[in-house]
Amino acid sequence: MEKTACRRTFLGIIVSILLLITQIFLGKTGHLIAKRIPYQSIDPFDCFVEISIHHAVELLIALAIILILSKLLNLDFNFQLGDMKKGIKYLTVFTAVFSVITIAQHAFMALNNQLPIYMFPLDGRNIIGTLGFQLLLSGPAEEVIFRALPITLLTYSFGKSIEIKGSVTLEVILASLLFAFAHVSWSLIPLTFEANYFQIIYAFVLGTIQGIVYQRSKSILYPVLMHSFSNVLMVGGGYVFTVLFS
Repeated sequence: MEKTACRRTFLGIIVSILLLITQIFLGKTGHLIAKRIPYQSIDPFDCFVEISIHHAVELLIALAIILILSKLLNLDFNFQLGDMKKGIKYLTVFTAVFSVITIAQHAFMALNNQLPIYMFPLDGRNIIGTLGFQLLLSGPAEEVIFRALPITLLTYSFGKSIEIKGSVTLEVILASLLFAFAHVSWSLIPLTFEANYFQIIYAFVLGTIQGIVYQRSKSILYPVLMHSFSNVLMVGGGYVFTVLFS
């Protein structure tokens, strides 16, 4: 029994490292391809096309990996509606709470003259482009890469879901750590490490919530919608308050 547990733990560590390498590869590949596509005539301020291409490339490669692994290991990555009652409940509560948080945060920022400063004009093209990216690509790409793929593979490597407390599991925490790390800027040559610690904590907390919903609803759909809606609310809230109060 102890040997089996040790093997499972070791396998979980190896899988976590492989997931990290895979996520780095996806990010760099997405950037490489996006940089090679001329888009300046469509997006002269570079605020939505490159990141859209980047996420689309990541998503397509991740889906190919999932398709292969689902066949080889007979894994279910929960690309179905799952428990709709739970999923819709979580999505509704999350969206309502996040809407209140978004309004309160931007109201506070407006009162303290801390509203966002944008490097592009808030015209129709840029607003539609950036919000379109947040709605259609940010959620699908990041939830597939940072929720469906790692949580499913880690659960498989551990042999079961490992509960930490309540609905929080070890595989969800590890996936959230990988998601948080994706928000760190780093390089090996030269050795650099830059991190916005609020952003890291924010990513970890939301990643954990969405991971719990993924496991409890048995569907990637609801975390995808939560992710996309929260991004649209936060980015769109910044636009609205900036136009109204700047």
